Amino acid sequence: QVQLQESGPGLVKPSQTLSLTCTVTGGPITASYYAWSWIRQPPGKGLEWIGVVAYDGSTDYSPSLKSRASISRNTSKNQFNLQLSSVTPEDTAVYYCARNLGLTYDSGGQGSQVTVSS
Repeated sequence: QVQLQESGPGLVKPSQTLSLTCTVTGGPITASYYAWSWIRQPPGKGLEWIGVVAYDGSTDYSPSLKSRASISRNTSKNQFNLQLSSVTPEDTAVYYCARNLGLTYDSGGQGSQVTVSS
């Protein structure tokens, strides 16, 4: 069974870059045709999809975050990463990593709280 675990700093200062890592166990992130997403939930709001890296390394991003978000992967460590630049307090959220096959999400991490504050 695939398991995902987010890790990274819980506090980031405004204008800095938020960096998170999702470590995957139980299956390779290169397995066809799975994709690996980052999703966030600001306090009191709904889920927001940030972007995805597919099994072949291709990426896609939410139009609203595309200018600031970057998703990469390290296949040797079976990890994928999120970087979000120029953060503001509006980027405060619980950040989740998840696996999807098409539009179906079948596994996800427990979430990582990130607060943007000076």
